[in-house]
Amino acid sequence: MYGPTAPGGRYWEGGKSDLGFRFIVYKKMTVDYDSQESQRVHAGVLSKCKSLAGRILVELYHYFCILVSLFVLHNKPSVMKTLKFFALVGMFFIFVLFQPTKAMFLEQTTLDEMPNYVVIGAFAKESNAIRFTKHAQNDAKLDAKFEMNLRRNLYYVYVLSTDDLEFAMQEAKRLREESEFRDTWVYRGSFMNDASASEDIVPYQIKNEEIYTPPAAEESPNIVSDSASVVAEIPAKTEETSSDSEEFVIPAAALGVEPDDGTEGTKFIFKISRQSDLKRIRGDVDVIDVDRTRKMGTYQGNLAIKVPSPESTSGKISLVCDVFGYRKVQRDINYNDPEAGEGIIRDAAGSVVVPFELERLKKGDIAIMYHVYFFKDAAIMRPESNYEVNSLLEMLRENPKYKIKIHGHTNGNAAGKIISMSDDSQNFFALRDTKEGFGTAKELSEQRAMLMRRYLENNGIDLKRMEIKAWGGKKPIHDKMSNRAQENVRVEIEILED
Repeated sequence: MYGPTAPGGRYWEGGKSDLGFRFIVYKKMTVDYDSQESQRVHAGVLSKCKSLAGRILVELYHYFCILVSLFVLHNKPSVMKTLKFFALVGMFFIFVLFQPTKAMFLEQTTLDEMPNYVVIGAFAKESNAIRFTKHAQNDAKLDAKFEMNLRRNLYYVYVLSTDDLEFAMQEAKRLREESEFRDTWVYRGSFMNDASASEDIVPYQIKNEEIYTPPAAEESPNIVSDSASVVAEIPAKTEETSSDSEEFVIPAAALGVEPDDGTEGTKFIFKISRQSDLKRIRGDVDVIDVDRTRKMGTYQGNLAIKVPSPESTSGKISLVCDVFGYRKVQRDINYNDPEAGEGIIRDAAGSVVVPFELERLKKGDIAIMYHVYFFKDAAIMRPESNYEVNSLLEMLRENPKYKIKIHGHTNGNAAGKIISMSDDSQNFFALRDTKEGFGTAKELSEQRAMLMRRYLENNGIDLKRMEIKAWGGKKPIHDKMSNRAQENVRVEIEILED
């Protein structure tokens, strides 16, 4: 009877022992159930059981044990005394030494065993969470729910709960890229205020305080960089925050503005569009303080945002718009007199509108895919690479005359293991259905370039339009020991024909 099939056994075996059930087992083997001691222990057990179901089970088990006790005493009293003695000793040690508790169980639970929630918002007040959830359901057509996160003391609004962290990260990245919910993140853990592990993860985090190095004069004008000065960290934890907002606010991205965080500065709209048809496209703009050669920040295009003053004497700033698949555009303006720049105006709301009309890549251009990431020692892309890879796919579909060369690079030339997709796998963005081998850095870079070509081919691009070039670690853009060495691991796209 003392196992997972016994009453209460699942609590014992699972490490979530209920104190009431442990008393019952001890009581069953050591107390005469028709005595006053039995009544005292019985009352003590009931006081330990907090749930109605637990109390009912205790009562049923209590009367069952009385019947067993009366039967044994009536037929073989000597056997009962022997059983009582050994049970007393054995159950005493079990009860004292082996008391798995719920807290012990939760402390041993790892993050890998916890659910992953794709969260689109967090609110201090339930009414705000309700209204935001309805907005996500009705306007964005998402399967949104909300629940109180007792650890953060906030109501979390989420659209997905899954045991697959990679899938959750991919969905969070997709929502950040393709929807109004640009602050989507992944929460790992329980919403209960217990001892288990938990964390908040964003798909990537942009560092705004970096030194900007202008390109050297001797560099080829055909090299096109995709935000080379932006470093992505995956994963990165967010700080725990709380909100005292009294009113429900629809996310600013849905209204074409960013929330006013109180920052002093001038409102800008970086209007990013395609030169051929002036269609708006997604992209960011780096703002550079020219006097101090320092990047002030990275700002999303096509939104009204506040840019703080460079606080320099000249007020000179450079605006760099670098979107993959297009030629980089740099505009130099004066922060104190931005309208002096060509084509720059102020709209009715007083925002400075700076147009960026981007031209598609031309023959001889090389685009660096800094937002394509690979798993360590693997020719398999991380889920957050999906957006930029599909931007390349869109570019090739848009112009059937494009022919490209895919260049693969690594950080260093050391040989080692190489993890790759199995022949029949379609998991380009997950470590599933893999095989492991050994090879040189050049072979790893070649397999990564081939992976990119295979993905494009699977999505309808003719193999004849794509060539491969593997470099290994022969062409680093940073020293392999620097804090930006990871940027050496990259794929470059060279336009052979347009």
